[in-house]
Amino acid sequence: MQIKLKMSVSNKVPEVSFFKFLKHANAILQNPLPFHAKNFDTLGDIFRLKIGFGKSILFCRDAGLLQHALQKNQKNYTKSYIQTKDLAKYVGKGLLTAEGAHWQKQRKLIQPAFHKGQLKLLVDTIQKTILAELKNIKIGKPMDVFPIFNDLAFQTVIKSIFNINISSADIDSLQHTTEATQKMLVQELRQPFFVWWFNLSGKTKKHLDLTQNSRTILKRLVKERKQSSGDHHDLLDMLLSAKYEDGSKMGKNKLVDEILILFAAGHETTSNALTFTCELLARNPTAQSKIASEIKKIKSESTDCMHWIKNASYTKLVIEESMRLFPPAYFMDRVNIEEDTYNGIVLPKGSNLLFSIYEIHRHSDFWKQPNEFIPERFLDENIKFSKNYFPFGAGPRMCIGNNFAMYEMILAIIALIEQFEIIEKESPIQIKPLITLKPHNAILEFKNRI
Repeated sequence: MQIKLKMSVSNKVPEVSFFKFLKHANAILQNPLPFHAKNFDTLGDIFRLKIGFGKSILFCRDAGLLQHALQKNQKNYTKSYIQTKDLAKYVGKGLLTAEGAHWQKQRKLIQPAFHKGQLKLLVDTIQKTILAELKNIKIGKPMDVFPIFNDLAFQTVIKSIFNINISSADIDSLQHTTEATQKMLVQELRQPFFVWWFNLSGKTKKHLDLTQNSRTILKRLVKERKQSSGDHHDLLDMLLSAKYEDGSKMGKNKLVDEILILFAAGHETTSNALTFTCELLARNPTAQSKIASEIKKIKSESTDCMHWIKNASYTKLVIEESMRLFPPAYFMDRVNIEEDTYNGIVLPKGSNLLFSIYEIHRHSDFWKQPNEFIPERFLDENIKFSKNYFPFGAGPRMCIGNNFAMYEMILAIIALIEQFEIIEKESPIQIKPLITLKPHNAILEFKNRI
């Protein structure tokens, strides 16, 4: 279905003034989604937000335009300064932040490490890590589950990369830096008028120093791995053995960049998705019971984790619906290299486009009962693979770790629901949009499943 833009005859993009932006600055800092939703409802599926000093951003919830930028005309679109510069200063030039020939070269090199065949080697490590982290759930006591899933996801990523020979002190330091720098970046992006103060006060430098400390730790770990013998069956082994077309391997700095990207992109999005999934299950006990029944069936058939992953069909539907309602990557940005035209709208060279995945996933022109939790909607393959669903992006830059993330989330929900029942809850789900869409006050209560 084509989502139509609500435009004037001249196809002039409606504008939101800089004054209105400033007026709502504090509310935007806390949660920008209501501000943007009101503008979309009033102005249509694309509008221009003036952010001062001749700068503006085109906000869009037209899935067709997003598909145009990510796939049909993707060579004319690049990531914005936010990712290629602002984020890159904290996580380096890895797959998430690189562009052009450098990105193509790295993607081709790293892609095989995330092939389903290779991921099978990591499944046992993922499963053991999940079971260990779920021991932190307390029975009969309301608790915020996000920290548990945050630790679970980070531990899963780091142990899938390093498997062995990494101390708890190093893990804690790497996790602290990853989370602290992302919070700092949010402040820089939502309060661009204070960037001068962040620099002058030393706040930016403090977080850059944290990043440098993480790089030092990772370089030491890589050096230790190179000096060790034997196979460790982890991502670091795969990355160290990967070769470019000329037979050369990744240098130390590039390798560290890619590991930092895996930390940043690979743990927070997964922890968010798992938390939101549990929040939804708490409000939908029937879905929870269906997952429990599915677990009994698949575990009676095999003790193999890959069998569970392949056959936990309803569990996967629940996760897919959770990522529709609460997409971890809830915004996606692009800048057109040359002037472009879409549905009669002229996009001048260098236009900053910010696509709201959150709004696209809830657009009533495509989704029936868009705000309702209905996992069964994804039984329709046309829905799952439509141009209106972007849980992992689309096109050549689709998330390289999508299969890894799905394996981890399916195994985590299986392990959780097999052991525990989430007590029913009726209050609205709270969100905290930062770099990713994070849950807020995800207080749940558990009891042992009989």
